[in-house]
Amino acid sequence: MARHLLLRLEGPLMAFGTTAIDHRRPVQPWPATSMLTGLLANALGWDRAEGARLERLQARLRWAARIERPGEHLYDFQTAQLSKQEVGWTTRGVVEERGGGDKSYNSPHLRDRDYRADASVLVALRLEPADAAPTLDELAAALERPARPLFLGRKGCPPAARLAAGWADGENTAAALETIAAQQQASWAQPALYSNEAGAIAHPDRVHQASDERRFSTDVHAGTRPIFERCAR
Repeated sequence: MARHLLLRLEGPLMAFGTTAIDHRRPVQPWPATSMLTGLLANALGWDRAEGARLERLQARLRWAARIERPGEHLYDFQTAQLSKQEVGWTTRGVVEERGGGDKSYNSPHLRDRDYRADASVLVALRLEPADAAPTLDELAAALERPARPLFLGRKGCPPAARLAAGWADGENTAAALETIAAQQQASWAQPALYSNEAGAIAHPDRVHQASDERRFSTDVHAGTRPIFERCAR
């Protein structure tokens, strides 16, 4: 048996981003490994420039996500006329300035973004190796008192409640969620389930070859990793 930290991801809007092409920003049903890494690192107060540190944490994450309430798909077409003089806020407490030449701002800034509205996802995660820093206990403490504001995929998606949702024991990430479902007398057969842990979902219905991890040192997603799915029934 292994101990798993539970995260409750829910809010008015959330955005589990996947492969972006040009100005199109689609989402996927599960939180990417890179998103969970960034969420936890932000709570710890790490800097996004600490590429090697972030990649070590990402490589240690084993997780499963149960879609308890899928919510509704929301599409948003965004357009704004920007200028080089405009600045943006960051969670790091440093004003974000805009680069590029003056002519790059002649045309409006366009984005097609997808969201999930009013969704709820329960995540069970652990770290391998378990005794390296940061530990699960340190992550839980950081989520209770985060060093910076937290959000679910994008800065416009704050969580509706505390993210840390307790603990669960299980042989793997999916088993930990199944334990919680049994305790809550929930219908385990209905929600969709995803995991990045090989063998956690027996006989998965689908295996997604997903660009689910980020090379933080170069700030790009690279390669594909299997994500195992048990479909909703």
